[in-house]
Amino acid sequence: MKRKWMAAAAAVLILLAAGVWWLYTERGRGQIEQVDYVIGVSQANMRETWRLALISEIEDAAAEYPNIRLIMTDATSDGEKQKKDVERLMQFDIDLLIISPGDAREMTDVIGQVYQKIPVIVMDRGVEGFDYTLFIGPDNELIGRQAGEGAAKRLAGKGGTVFEVCGSENSISSAERSKGFDLVLSREPGIVREQFRVERESRDQAEDLFLELGQRLAGVDVVFAHNDYMASGVYEAVKKLGYSPEIIGVDGFSGPNGGMDLVRQGKLSETITCPTGGKEAIRYAMDILNEVSGVPKQVILRSHNITIDNVDSEVKWEQYKKKDRNTIQVGYSQVGTESAWRLANTESIKSAAREAGISLHFEDADQQQERQIEAIRTFIKEEVDVIVLSPVVDSGWDEVLTEAREAGIPVLLSDRRIETEDDGLYLTYIGADFMEEGRRAMRWIAANVKPEHGPVRIMELQGTLGASPTAERKRGFEEQMAGNPGYRIAYSESGDFTYEGGRRIIEDYIENYPWDIDVIYAHNDDMALGAVNALEEHGIHAGSDVVIVSVDGTKDAFQAMIDGKLNCAVECNPLLGPQLMKAVQDLMEGKELPLRIITEEKVYDQTDAREVMKERRY
Repeated sequence: MKRKWMAAAAAVLILLAAGVWWLYTERGRGQIEQVDYVIGVSQANMRETWRLALISEIEDAAAEYPNIRLIMTDATSDGEKQKKDVERLMQFDIDLLIISPGDAREMTDVIGQVYQKIPVIVMDRGVEGFDYTLFIGPDNELIGRQAGEGAAKRLAGKGGTVFEVCGSENSISSAERSKGFDLVLSREPGIVREQFRVERESRDQAEDLFLELGQRLAGVDVVFAHNDYMASGVYEAVKKLGYSPEIIGVDGFSGPNGGMDLVRQGKLSETITCPTGGKEAIRYAMDILNEVSGVPKQVILRSHNITIDNVDSEVKWEQYKKKDRNTIQVGYSQVGTESAWRLANTESIKSAAREAGISLHFEDADQQQERQIEAIRTFIKEEVDVIVLSPVVDSGWDEVLTEAREAGIPVLLSDRRIETEDDGLYLTYIGADFMEEGRRAMRWIAANVKPEHGPVRIMELQGTLGASPTAERKRGFEEQMAGNPGYRIAYSESGDFTYEGGRRIIEDYIENYPWDIDVIYAHNDDMALGAVNALEEHGIHAGSDVVIVSVDGTKDAFQAMIDGKLNCAVECNPLLGPQLMKAVQDLMEGKELPLRIITEEKVYDQTDAREVMKERRY
């Protein structure tokens, strides 16, 4: 009896030990590990090579964190199943959801509902709106441009015939790649293009399509396929038919028959890497769960052109290390003090540097590019670790940034972008999506100001001419307006982002024309508020006689909305300091920075201005 009791007790102890091991270990590794976080991963499918690579990268990255557990689901390319998968993952009481949606539009509401409860990281395909914690994905339009540049290089200005093999008509990524490809080739003379669609985006379907084309392939010089699987199918078809066009693909995976291997074999002339973002997803997931400051709203990943010349050397991130001293030294060249937004931006950067223990050499350019160039050269002489530039205008930087690169000092862009002949002169951009801000302004106008009595006449108060926010806010606004007949820009003038500039535009218009404006779209709050002041002096009631929409979302703008004088403010978040300093620290730790780091922003109007104003920090 005693022996039986002891055996039973031993069995209970074994079961208890097994239960403890199951609760506190991960992936059956046999060591006791505390599981602090459970992360759900919802995949659109687990068939495509790209998605299999994403899964593998997520698992490898997660293996570096013994305190997390992954639960993965496969939607098998079925939207309804993916919705149910997300429901089941929520029942597991997950702490964070990583989702790669099959149909971004179909999953938007579901993701928004989850976002109200736990953090959500969206991968690859962006959903409509901004009801998520973080988006990680490639710049598909840039990938298209890179492919276009590869095709143009092969045609060498002599013209020729180019076939483009797109994905599904419903594929947003395919549409964006096609747009970028067109932007480049439309500038090249003598190019004849034809576009074909492969709905399932598969190797076999692409091969069948090109076999059917037969003799039409005789004069084709270049084929651009939107992924390497289709590019491989194209190669097999043209080989059977005896033709040999140059073939460019997208994905650039390593391993047997991946894009890089196909380049080595001579089957593809070039492939454009399309990173999965798996390791970034896990890294940012841990930052989010551990409430690390500086997590952005969007992370846009880098892509590289891979040819036979660099396929074996492999494109690697250049490692940057802090110089032999106690603190990181950062040289920062700021635009100036032209607005309340800029003052808040400056304070955020200085405050974040202090909190991060980073030594900041700060120079105010007072809106003069010459002073910024001089400041950068001073930073180079001081041998700072990192240079940060918020440029006055977007051109004229190649020479001085080349000097910084030759000195081995990395350059980051903050708030504004630049145009250079060599994109390698800076590492990343941290700030807003200016085009999206312009789109949001026009969306709000279209939803709230109807063309009931003829076309809605819009006055545009532009920012500084030549500055990227001005150009992109204008382009995004006009892009959205093109899809909304009944609206037109009746008058557009630059106010240089200043209060006085906004006043001046209104004064000049009233002096020369009868007042006939329905809506004022201002590229920033200061110009909008200057316009409000001038309108009131002339007996025109801002906010009622004329609708006013601005960009920035400062406290003064919120007060104007509360007072009924401003109708809508599209947020452009100036508090870039935490994201910037986190990027600097990551860089000094040898981590690869993404192509762009985009901040979180919203749209506000008179309906929520009073409530939001209570917690407004700038």
